[in-house]
Amino acid sequence: MDFTEFVNKIDPMTCVISVESKDGKSYGDIRIVTGNKAYIDSIEVVDENAPAMLTNKFVPNSLYQNYFPQDLNFEDFCFRAAVLKKPMHTYVHPERFDFWFDLTMLPLGSEGDIHYCTYTQVLTKEADSEQMSNISSSTATAVLNTCIKLRGASDFMKTMDEIIHDIREICNAEACVILLTDEQRKKCSVLCESRSDTSSLPMTTEIADEHFYELTESWIETIGGSNGLIVKNAQDMEYIKDKNPSWYASLVKEGVSSVVLFPLKNNDEILGYIWASNFDTSNAVKIKETLELTVFFVASEIANYLLLGKLHILSTMDMLTGVLNRNEMNNKVDSMRKDGAKLVKDIGFVFADLNGLKRVNDNEGHAAGDLLLKNGAIVLQNAFIGDAVFRAGGDEFMVILYDTSESEIAAKCEKVRELSKNYDNVSFALGYCYRKDSSDITDALKEADEKMYEDKAAFYKEHPELKR
Repeated sequence: MDFTEFVNKIDPMTCVISVESKDGKSYGDIRIVTGNKAYIDSIEVVDENAPAMLTNKFVPNSLYQNYFPQDLNFEDFCFRAAVLKKPMHTYVHPERFDFWFDLTMLPLGSEGDIHYCTYTQVLTKEADSEQMSNISSSTATAVLNTCIKLRGASDFMKTMDEIIHDIREICNAEACVILLTDEQRKKCSVLCESRSDTSSLPMTTEIADEHFYELTESWIETIGGSNGLIVKNAQDMEYIKDKNPSWYASLVKEGVSSVVLFPLKNNDEILGYIWASNFDTSNAVKIKETLELTVFFVASEIANYLLLGKLHILSTMDMLTGVLNRNEMNNKVDSMRKDGAKLVKDIGFVFADLNGLKRVNDNEGHAAGDLLLKNGAIVLQNAFIGDAVFRAGGDEFMVILYDTSESEIAAKCEKVRELSKNYDNVSFALGYCYRKDSSDITDALKEADEKMYEDKAAFYKEHPELKR
């Protein structure tokens, strides 16, 4: 068939695509048969308003991979439009391009096992909210339900458990997971996971180790510049086998025959991935449409959650030593002092003053002094494992122990002295106090502080040369 005259009557960038059918269930070669002037110019003429292709020469009836990398989502749409004769439309932002694509594909005729469809694209640099919301009512309902849950969440983790359950049901999948990745630490962690009652797949928490992170690093290349990946049949699995053998082996080992995978991104930063395993492949188009929008909102909320976590760390941690800071110490103490505050049973307080910090700063410089503080904090953290260690300021530290005893506090203070011997210049003046409850917290703090100063006086009496 000669489609050149036909396609030149269409104004937007349009080409005709041929798909080789294999028994009507799978496909072979996908070729770009011809295109109108606007489409051919988008390949042959360098233009900042059009994406750059792999070649700048259009050759009729060439494999589409000559122009851009293999894309399973594109192939699936071509197959549905050309072979199954279904009109297709989508609005997407492939990661390989800095453009949003408004894509329409319409069925054309067939010649034996070769089937044809049109492919029309309208490009924009910025997202069009009207196009993004131009979706089916069922998809809109699912996405809106997710947004409402996210915006009204008082318990983020509980809400994410609900959302991942909803997404699994939309996909009719055996399992659905959101995995967070940390590029700096080269680690990953499961944020939430939902499994069907009959699922035999392993829990992701059981396999998400340091080796699993290495596997996640390969996913972006496998996705190949698209916005997600849908593996729905044996032909798609062959693509994974060829593109990512390690992941393919992992999927086969775990009993996964189909998977839909989307990266969670915020400002070009990959926060993690969401995927559904063994999903309803007959509903792949709707699942893709739903997840494309859902991940947009989920990623935004996860980014906010992670940011709040970082801000909390910054507001509560001493950045030099890694222990809790004075602000957090005051908050803890004030919460116990408030009228009507619930009494805390079996509580202990330890004041630990690092000896010799001023001398080290004066003689060896502040870098040496900072190292002394860091080493001192390490000693306290190793001695008071599971307890709240604070840096009150300067060379002063405080520890709060919950559900403790006087003998336990004394033993941990002795451990501080033992661990300090591992360092040349780490020594603490220590004072502690135990109370059956927190009703007289002010007196308890005063007692611990006074004991610490008594210990410091005894230290400098024994080592007068260190008192400066």
